[in-house]
Amino acid sequence: MAPRHLGLSCLVLTLAAPALWGADDASAIEARPQKIEDIEGVTAENLYLDGRVYIAGQPDEAALAELGKRGVTVVINARTPSEVENRELVPFDEAAAVDDLGIAYVSIPLGGEEFPYEPAAVEKFAEVLAAHDGPVLIHCTYGGRAIFLWIAYLVRYEGLALEEAMARGETLLLRPHPVGRLLGRPTKLVFSQ
Repeated sequence: MAPRHLGLSCLVLTLAAPALWGADDASAIEARPQKIEDIEGVTAENLYLDGRVYIAGQPDEAALAELGKRGVTVVINARTPSEVENRELVPFDEAAAVDDLGIAYVSIPLGGEEFPYEPAAVEKFAEVLAAHDGPVLIHCTYGGRAIFLWIAYLVRYEGLALEEAMARGETLLLRPHPVGRLLGRPTKLVFSQ
């Protein structure tokens, strides 16, 4: 059975596909992600902008409204249905709040046996990006799953080398792998043969 701990080991073959960045912002993918500090109401204050994609922890209603004012056209939620429906974790109906703002809402849940890290999630993410012009927001609880999905997209659809995409993830607060931290040595993610 293939490991699913990072959900990236299965992303091997397809590196050539239509680019997310148009000719006008081809350099956007080359720029490093930037931390957005002037929007409050995001879990752990994890909010970054990479090209036209905002990557975040769970936003509250005020943060969603502010992102809408900044042109976000779709919110992609990587949390599982049980997380989304738990009003102790998320004290409002996010899909309804986003709809009230005139923003599209898409669920691409990741986590556990029911919602595994699989290429289909990356494919759906790519379809959503292709269908929506303008800025998009992808989020989960703290941003980790959103970052993994973004990294996988960059490798599979933008042609970034895995090392380069992982470096972008580190800019987005992706932490070094726990095994490396436990061993006191850096680890490196590579594709299997």
